[in-house]
Amino acid sequence: MSECARNDLSSVSPDEVRKTINADRVPRSRRWRALRYMIPVAVLVGLVALGVFLFRRATNVSGPAFETAEARRGDVRVTVIATGTLQATTTVEVGAEVTGRVLKVNVEANDVVKKGQVLAVIDPEQLRAAVAQSAAQVGSAEAAIRLARATAAEAKLTLARARLQVAEGLATTRDLEVAIAAAERADAGVDSALASATLSRAALSEAQSRLDKTTIVSPINGVVLTRLVEPGQTVTAGFTTPVLFKLAEDLMLMRLNVDIDEADVGRVREGLEATFTVDAYPERTFPSRIVSLRNEPKTTQNVVTYQAVLSVDNSLRLLRPGMTCTATIVSETRHDVLVVPNAALRFAPPVAQGPLAGNQKQVGIEMDRREKQRIWLLKGGKPAPLPVQAGATDGTVTEIVSGELQPGVAVIVDVKDSP
Repeated sequence: MSECARNDLSSVSPDEVRKTINADRVPRSRRWRALRYMIPVAVLVGLVALGVFLFRRATNVSGPAFETAEARRGDVRVTVIATGTLQATTTVEVGAEVTGRVLKVNVEANDVVKKGQVLAVIDPEQLRAAVAQSAAQVGSAEAAIRLARATAAEAKLTLARARLQVAEGLATTRDLEVAIAAAERADAGVDSALASATLSRAALSEAQSRLDKTTIVSPINGVVLTRLVEPGQTVTAGFTTPVLFKLAEDLMLMRLNVDIDEADVGRVREGLEATFTVDAYPERTFPSRIVSLRNEPKTTQNVVTYQAVLSVDNSLRLLRPGMTCTATIVSETRHDVLVVPNAALRFAPPVAQGPLAGNQKQVGIEMDRREKQRIWLLKGGKPAPLPVQAGATDGTVTEIVSGELQPGVAVIVDVKDSP
């Protein structure tokens, strides 16, 4: 250390040194005292905030928001939905009853035909020969009848003469017996000739009928749905009749066969109005009416259905046989009744949050709903139950038969989603 430095330190008094040290310690001690007071205050504020949060969560002060809809007066149409296919009122398969080669075909598919109109012709050559042969046999049988009758007449005269001769003693009894036997044989010959003639006439009639069947004619007034034969084709009539044409009666009037589920058959009866749609015209609705409900059940994969037949007016010629249809049958209509959305009857208020409020409370609500139907109204921002008795429904709204509900009252249908 230099001499000058020693002189400077020696000139500073001890009191001045203490003041300098204390001056440095004062700010640091104040900061520690401030921190000792701030830490407890911060902890207290945090505890208060946590308590407020837990209290609000436990009491659910805000609660959920609900969607509502007004009860109103309106109509309820109770319907039954069924599917089926369109068919012609009468469909006929025209076949060939004789074997032969097809000479010509006079119609095409979709042609309109009249009853008795010639559709096709089968080669009649062999059957014409059969008719001629049968006719000859009939002529032979008729000649045999005449011969047998002449023989019978001669035998009767011989018998009469033998009786006179026996009475006069000019002939023996044996001669009389021979004459009697001859007369009986002659009568039997007549009967045999008559029977043979009957057989021959029957054979002729059959041959003529088979000849007539070489001309295929339409049995009804209608439309040709399908043509299954071509000229030059040989058809064989054996154990099964070959089908040449499929005809449908006038397609301006058709029928719709639908399958009614056994659960809905009690609400369906003859005379009910219905509508149906087809995929070909998805925006059109066609009217119809039930004309028959069959009693015979049809079981498919353990599902029992009953067939209903609906009449269809096809005067516009838009519908075709075989189209798949979805029919809506109106089984009942309730006019000007009090209705609510079906969602109002399905609604149940959300359960309160908490360790013991879960499934037990929800199960209790479902049990109450089964025991007595109810809807929920908003009172003071909270759901309040209102017992009602529900009636008919159309799948969207339900009739309220009894209860204190009035038109225009808002009923809860759902809980709004949180934003």
